[in-house]
Amino acid sequence: MDKWTEMRVFVESVRRGSFSAAGRSLDLSPSAVSKLLSRLEGRLGVRLLNRSTRRLSPTEGGRAYFDQCVEILADIERAEDSLTGFGHTPAGTLRINSTPGFAKHQLLPLILEFQARYPEITLELQLTGQSIDLVAENVDLAIRLGQLKDTSLVGIKLGVSRRIVCASPDYLARHGTPTTPSDLSAHNCLRLSTHEGFNRWRFSDSSGTQVIEANGNFVTDNVEALHAHALLGGGVGRLAAFMVAGDIACGRLVALLPDYDVEQQQIHAVYPHRKHLPAKVKVFLDFLAGKLATALG
Repeated sequence: MDKWTEMRVFVESVRRGSFSAAGRSLDLSPSAVSKLLSRLEGRLGVRLLNRSTRRLSPTEGGRAYFDQCVEILADIERAEDSLTGFGHTPAGTLRINSTPGFAKHQLLPLILEFQARYPEITLELQLTGQSIDLVAENVDLAIRLGQLKDTSLVGIKLGVSRRIVCASPDYLARHGTPTTPSDLSAHNCLRLSTHEGFNRWRFSDSSGTQVIEANGNFVTDNVEALHAHALLGGGVGRLAAFMVAGDIACGRLVALLPDYDVEQQQIHAVYPHRKHLPAKVKVFLDFLAGKLATALG
């Protein structure tokens, strides 16, 4: 078996954490993955993986080999991708990382149209609430919400999204409607466990800016769960306009404190800095920017 395949199987095993998960990803049996990696370790004379009944983990040598393999595989893929720009139809696997909320409300409604235009591109959508290392995870493009912090990435601004403080009509009927930010201290404000900054709600008007610490009896690590709980009448949420605009338009949620300005979050598409942008990435960026220009402003 060639070294490229060995590297690919090893990298997938580390990323997925088990032989069975790596095998499903590569269409190999777990035993085939195990035997291949044992042969690789024998050939290299180094133990690459610690094996347990629950999960695989790389050894110190395995981690160093993993980092090198990721770079080599990325170079091979970039070499092949660079050829798609010379008169060929964009093709290959396009790996996209996004938050679940943005994917549900913005990306997924557009994917069928994109795939109809570019049927030779296979989309692999990864949904996480946290930023990831695009190079290490072999991701082509990520959607980032908020201020960009990683200066090693190339970022294209897709738009901005205003945060909207809102609650269901049922919740407001039971608890009353806040008319000032300070009124929120008497309400059940929905909180996110993974980002404390998310729970500091800023409001501005002609008199200045005030910050309210969201406090309530419902905390989750998933913004979609906050959205669902707000719809069920569980409390007051501060959520992106792209998530709740439709709910507000049809009366499932009510926008609160309209006389106050709230924070906006920038939305970027980011990708590793590359001299030659793969055709599959370029066409997706162009498609996404065109579709979201009106939706996000």
